[in-house]
Amino acid sequence: MIKMDYKKTNAAPSTITRNFTDIEKDTNNIYESVMIVAKRANQISVEVKEELSRKLEEFASYTDNLEEVFENREQIEISKFYERLPKPTSIAMQEYIEGKVYHRKPNTEK
Repeated sequence: MIKMDYKKTNAAPSTITRNFTDIEKDTNNIYESVMIVAKRANQISVEVKEELSRKLEEFASYTDNLEEVFENREQIEISKFYERLPKPTSIAMQEYIEGKVYHRKPNTEK
């Protein structure tokens, strides 16, 4: 799997209206296209979550003492950055429209 840099995506950070013909151009079926985008969005979501978890793990405190809990400015900045990223569905839709998503139908191909 190719590792993408989601920080440099040109996906819209908020919801936008899409044209059906742009979405169904490869499959001629809107439902099939939406399922392709949904599966890609799930992949992106997992990748982003794993990356965020790895970064936040550096700040994990394994002590049980509640008095030692403190605010870490760098941890807050990392969390805010990931909150501002476009949603996985927006990234997946942009990739699909740009033709960057590979898909196939294994039951019809030989």
